[in-house]
Amino acid sequence: MLGAILVGVSERLLAGGEGACTAHDSPAARLDALIRFHVDFALTDADVIRVQDRDLSSLSDEDRHRVRRLQREYVEVWVDVLAAMRPAEPRSELRMRAHATFGLINSTPHSVRAQRDAPDAVRVRSLLEDMAYAALTA
Repeated sequence: MLGAILVGVSERLLAGGEGACTAHDSPAARLDALIRFHVDFALTDADVIRVQDRDLSSLSDEDRHRVRRLQREYVEVWVDVLAAMRPAEPRSELRMRAHATFGLINSTPHSVRAQRDAPDAVRVRSLLEDMAYAALTA
């Protein structure tokens, strides 16, 4: 069951990231869409993030490798967008930007209890989106 949950969410993240990109023409619009998508995920699926942080090592080898492969593919969606915006920057550094941003956004379930429709959710969402954009473009 754990494998199904974590593989499923990894597939959903990859599909959502790819969808965010195909819905927009410019790299800047794609980046904005990716940030909005991932912040929405973190705010609506906080429990899944906590489960992955705690239980990823409990997966079977096959499921763990599949989750990691899907995660790498998701990161590359972000790296491709960043590369279009910053063509002179090495992909390894763009990858580091993406990972740091995921850390920033994914820490939300551990520090913010705001639900998607809570009164302060708009403020939390806006702050996370602004911080993610700043981290990616600094």
